Formats: sequence, structure tokens, C-alpha cells
Amino acid sequence: MMSAPGRLQILLPKNLLFCNDSAILVGEQNRAVLATGSLKKLTTKADIRDELFEETQRFLKDGGAVNEIAQGISGKNPGDPAVFLNRTLFAEPKTPRTPVPEVVAAIEARRIQKIRHKPRFKSRTPSPQRKIIYDDFGEPLRRIWQEE
Repeated sequence: MMSAPGRLQILLPKNLLFCNDSAILVGEQNRAVLATGSLKKLTTKADIRDELFEETQRFLKDGGAVNEIAQGISGKNPGDPAVFLNRTLFAEPKTPRTPVPEVVAAIEARRIQKIRHKPRFKSRTPSPQRKIIYDDFGEPLRRIWQEE
């Protein structure tokens, strides 16, 4: 390919997208890899695992120690009573309540206003009503539509 003298020719891959001053290289598995710009990389489980491993190695390098505990050993003593039985609930005396009837009345008034329905808009043309015609013995004969 020939280019004009003094001009720079740049070949870009077909899977490079530009959006808001960012260039995104789209991979085969529909992943977006950030070329330049401000897109945030999603953290994966592998990244979290690596970070946790690095923190553990740093802790051990700085002189920290990890105690190994055999499987099946609990941090609680079997003879101790349950934790929730040791707590005393409602140990403080009952505090008196401050009556606020005006606040309750205002809340009730708003609630009643919501319950009340506004009158429906009646159309100017009356809608036909269905009327049932009965015989002398009270059996329905037919239904008719009647304008009011």
C-alpha cells in the first residue's frame, strides 16, 4: 500500500471501536478490553483470589503467622449456654410515650382523602343500558338495549 509522502498511515484492526474518546478492542468471546480511555474493568473471581493470595503472602512476609486448627474443632465450648440465652431483652424500664393527637389526626385526614373517590366524569351522550324483559311468570324472555 502506498501512501502520500509526509503522511502517516495507521492500520487499525477491524475489531477496534471508538466511543467517547475511548478505544475498545472487542475480543472473540464478546469481551471488551480497554485500549485507552475511562472504561472500568470488571473484577472477576480470579482477580479477587489473586488479590487475597497476595495479601496473605504480604502478611506472612511481614512476620505474621497463621495457626492451623484441626478440622471439626469449634470456637465455642460445648458446656457454655447458648449466646441468646445470656442476653436480657428489654432490661430497661418502659419509657412513656408522648401523645401526638394532631399528627395522628393529620395522617388520618390524608388517608381518608385518598380513600374518597372523585366523582366520575359523566359523558354527554348517555350509554345504552341492557334491560331484561320478563314474562308473566317471572321468566326472562329477552334482553334489549335501552337508551336513557
